[in-house]
Amino acid sequence: MRAKSQDNPELKIVKPVNTGVLSLGQLLEQRPTPAPALIEPGLLPPSGILFLGGEPKSGKSILVANLALALAVGGEHAGFTVPTPKRVLICQFELPTAQFALRLAPMRKPIGKAADSNLFIDTAASGHLLSAPQGWEHFLRAIQTAKADVVILDPLYSTHDRDENDTRAMAALCQTLLRLRDTSGAALIIVHHSRKVVGRHEIGSAFRGSSALHAVGDSYLLLVRSSPQTSTVELRFQFRYAPATPTRTLALNADTLWFEPASSTSPPPARRKVETADVQSALASSGSVRFNELRETIMNQSECSRRTAQLAIRRACKDGSIVHHNGQYRLPL
Repeated sequence: MRAKSQDNPELKIVKPVNTGVLSLGQLLEQRPTPAPALIEPGLLPPSGILFLGGEPKSGKSILVANLALALAVGGEHAGFTVPTPKRVLICQFELPTAQFALRLAPMRKPIGKAADSNLFIDTAASGHLLSAPQGWEHFLRAIQTAKADVVILDPLYSTHDRDENDTRAMAALCQTLLRLRDTSGAALIIVHHSRKVVGRHEIGSAFRGSSALHAVGDSYLLLVRSSPQTSTVELRFQFRYAPATPTRTLALNADTLWFEPASSTSPPPARRKVETADVQSALASSGSVRFNELRETIMNQSECSRRTAQLAIRRACKDGSIVHHNGQYRLPL
């Protein structure tokens, strides 16, 4: 319909319909204020997806249980702040229900019954796959039954039967995770393994599998344990929407099974030159390897940047300290 004009006074003026498109001025007039994160500082945005990862036995499942209880009770716990209590559903696949209850029992003692009405456990999660229609319906019903604000999936690989190194398969899984979040309205915390060799400055890209996983998350929390015997873990963060957070160190309280701040922050180690002996040491533990694997091993052992590791490999090759043959690097015979 045309607008009314002087030539045709019978035509009515049609007012534009608000289609959701706003000018910058209109948008700022609304004084938009972002909602606070469910876990501060910026760890879990509202309706966000947090990936929590690390090597096997690094303490991922204990830390995510700490976060679940912290979310359910609110306040300051495990070095994080939860502004308001939330309803949390845990879908865990590694422990029988009775053993999982025994793990939660000592964690519950310091907070009493404060989290009892907000924390829920899906005791029938095992065997259901998000990639199957029946599994999808199971998880959605469980979330709706708990009226959950946050859902924990521990670990990710137990929720699907896809090849984690197949980009197309992982992209489809990521779409399923987004669909679960959008349909339920709940934020997701997803526990996943990291790769065996992780560089000092890798965080989101350190998670095992396709790079599709690195694209779907809003936040990434990587646990690094220097040795299986130590009770401390280093936490490294990567956020999509929040400012960068310094690395921090937590220590596990063996009595309560709560992680507690070991120090306020852990300053990043000073970078140093990687010597030829460091390159030889990396090869001694790895044998004959390709360039990328050797570089990652050096980065992990020496806590150096990628470029520093590359330069060290080139120097070692040039002076004959290591041998490059048929795409493989090895020590001289």
